[in-house]
Amino acid sequence: MSPRPKLIRKINHHPVVSGFKPYGFLPDKKVSGSVFLHYEEYESIRLCDYEKLSQQEASVYMNVSRPTLSRIYTSARNKIAQAFVEGKRLIIEGGKVVFNNDWYTCKSCNCYFNYPFDDGLARECALCGSRNILNCDDPENESDANTLNTENSNR
Repeated sequence: MSPRPKLIRKINHHPVVSGFKPYGFLPDKKVSGSVFLHYEEYESIRLCDYEKLSQQEASVYMNVSRPTLSRIYTSARNKIAQAFVEGKRLIIEGGKVVFNNDWYTCKSCNCYFNYPFDDGLARECALCGSRNILNCDDPENESDANTLNTENSNR
């Protein structure tokens, strides 16, 4: 019997860095290797330690149970401690997550995509590059779809 599939965890934003690298090794110490911190582990640290949310509040935010959040949080702390104590690089990537950002649909290729960056709204389709896109989270898009399509075709 196989285990239950892992649910997708909700993440607010990409971390501002992709990892950390130690510096200042002693001449007689050579350390190699990396520790990989998943996005959901990063988010649990951000919510519980940086935002000072309780584990119950953080679990609701990430759309997981409180015991699951506790396991994610413990794993994150263990990985950070290992990287810190052993002088290994810490790389933040991977995991089964969805970013809590604006979602768009492309009217040209029917692609459905999100824009995970903080520098504003998406301007073109992530797949075909068309500027004929709609923000799926905006309820006014249905009425503005014809206007947007007309504006895009005039460019």
